[in-house]
Amino acid sequence: MFDKLIDAETLAARLGDSNLRIFDCRHDLSNPDYGEQAYAKGHIPGAFFLHCDRDLSGPMTGKNGRHPLPDPATFAAKMRACGVSHDTQVVVYDNEACAFASRLWWMLRWLGHDKVAVLDGGLAAWRRAKLTLTTETPAFAPGDFTPRIRSQMLVEADYVLAHLHRDDMLLIDARSEERYAGRHETLDPVAGHIPGAINRFYLENLDDAAVFFKTPQELRAEFLDLLGDHEPREVVHTCGSGVTACVNQLAMEIAGLHGSKVYAGSWSEWCSDPARPIAVGDAPG
Repeated sequence: MFDKLIDAETLAARLGDSNLRIFDCRHDLSNPDYGEQAYAKGHIPGAFFLHCDRDLSGPMTGKNGRHPLPDPATFAAKMRACGVSHDTQVVVYDNEACAFASRLWWMLRWLGHDKVAVLDGGLAAWRRAKLTLTTETPAFAPGDFTPRIRSQMLVEADYVLAHLHRDDMLLIDARSEERYAGRHETLDPVAGHIPGAINRFYLENLDDAAVFFKTPQELRAEFLDLLGDHEPREVVHTCGSGVTACVNQLAMEIAGLHGSKVYAGSWSEWCSDPARPIAVGDAPG
């Protein structure tokens, strides 16, 4: 079973496995049609396309962030239609430093499916290995995927508000330092971050070329330095809309630091309510 990462060569050797399902999650926040167009031009054989806005998110209300989680039953129906069952090995990838693939990885785990892995290096790694692409859309018999929600993996805005400045929560913000500090907000109407949050840009989990994840040992050392006296289960990951927060959560799991949570609404939900406090400026220290 692959439950965190899989490399391109290992995936290539398993293409055609009847119990394997692959999902292409390529996306561009500034060009929502990009992913689907890129998929049509060429994708890993056997891969379905899932759109970040339509498939990995639910309807926006103006108060629930830019990428609210979809209804579990609706998402489960999509998984069944793609042939996913409870024992299916799922592999997810993108071409954006694993940002959107990690969202799907986390969502499936949130809904009780552990046999899901991110393609380390994404499509870039596949191309580096000179592996083939296809334009064919796969077809499989329906699966029997049934969500078993793990509520402990997710927190809501009220939880975060109630735990602000308490010793039993550590917020880690995955956005760039510029956005975290409120110096250059490009996506949301309010700049800044949730008070008390520390900053770890999600790309810090990758190598210098921003392609492959760092080793488990490197990630563990870096996150332990961030956590200080906090236990992994006290960590709540946040970002702009609940997408790149999942990269930090995956990195902690790779590092063997289990049990952290995701605030899926993240900054875009948090800042939609003017009654919620905000902070600006660099992280302390």
